[in-house]
Amino acid sequence: MSHKRLTILGMKISADTQRAISLILIYTALLFFLIGAAARMKSQFHARLEISTAGFVVAAILATLGVITLLFSFKSKRD
Repeated sequence: MSHKRLTILGMKISADTQRAISLILIYTALLFFLIGAAARMKSQFHARLEISTAGFVVAAILATLGVITLLFSFKSKRD
C-alpha cells in the first residue's frame, strides 16, 4: 500500500505525518491561547496586555497553520 507524499523543501511527508504535525500545531495554539487568557486575568501583573496579545496572536497563527496542514493531509490522502 503506497501513501501519497507531499514534498516540502526536498522532504517527503506522508499524510499521517502531516496530520500529526497539524495536531501538534493546533494543541500548541491552544496552549498559547490559554497563556494569553491567563495573562489577561492576572490583575496585578503590569505587562499582562502585551503578553495576552502576543499569546492570542501566536495562537491564531499556529491554529491557522495547523488547519491548513490538516486540509493538505486530507487532499494528499485522497489523491
